[in-house]
Amino acid sequence: MKLIIQIPCYNEEKYLPIVLKQLPRRVEGCTEVEWLVINDGSVDETVAVAKENGVNHVVSFNKNRGLAKAFMAGLEKCIELGADVIVNIDADNQYNAHDIPKLVEPILSGDADIVVGERPIRDIEHFSFIKKNLQKIGSYFVRKISKTSIPDTTSGFRAISINAAMNINVFNNYTYTLETIIQAGRKNMAIISVPIGVNQKLRPSRLIKSIPAYIVRSLVTMTRIFVVYKPFRFFTSIGVFLFSLGLVLGIRFLVFYFSGQGSGHVQSLILTGIFLGMGFQTMLVAFLADLLAVNRSLSEDIQYKLRQIHFIRSNRRNGI
Repeated sequence: MKLIIQIPCYNEEKYLPIVLKQLPRRVEGCTEVEWLVINDGSVDETVAVAKENGVNHVVSFNKNRGLAKAFMAGLEKCIELGADVIVNIDADNQYNAHDIPKLVEPILSGDADIVVGERPIRDIEHFSFIKKNLQKIGSYFVRKISKTSIPDTTSGFRAISINAAMNINVFNNYTYTLETIIQAGRKNMAIISVPIGVNQKLRPSRLIKSIPAYIVRSLVTMTRIFVVYKPFRFFTSIGVFLFSLGLVLGIRFLVFYFSGQGSGHVQSLILTGIFLGMGFQTMLVAFLADLLAVNRSLSEDIQYKLRQIHFIRSNRRNGI
């Protein structure tokens, strides 16, 4: 049973040694424990520091591509290396690496496909009141969309089984945390959370530049995820709203028309035609989007099979 701990990094030469110092080399139930660093276009000595501190594998981008791309590159490499379990942890030392066995255990026992580390949000001193409540609200909406019960959906400290890793696809370039949970829920993966500890803040978050920017990016991310995974419901809702608005205006015009005042309300008739047409066209888009979603699902099934083949071949090369 091979465990690979992956760490997405961008200019982390200062803090990476602190994280690596805490990572385990032995985890109960795993015969091998390896470390993987994903160098997301760093311009400092992140790679050299990683190698000096015993990292087994390094994946490097020539240019910064963002956290989500780094996360997915790590999963692909772990599949190639024949990992059975993958743990993702941040390079800023936010999470307590001593909790890795707690994350891995439910996967080893077969109780979960994905395990998310639940931070004690209320007790984290460097989280502002606004940030704590935004996290709570955002997690609530993600739970509703994904039909899961994960309380800390933005936590990047998580363990993933190899089967789940082969099923995951991240389309968003901003972050992987929300989308992977929604995918897990929609694909009926067993996803649970376990309480974890956190460390003192070493540096400001690079993902959150400011609270207003974070709110906008989070809203855009959740809206895009909703469109991608529930396109029929999204476009049908808009279509029904527009069509209903057209009907209301149409009824209003008819009321004035039959009361002898129709000539003064031609604008309502024009708007009726516009809204009815827009509503009908949007509902047609809903059906087309649903067909595209089916096609995407079939493509993901093919990708899953290809990843399985790649994983089997990697194990054969490694003599497993």
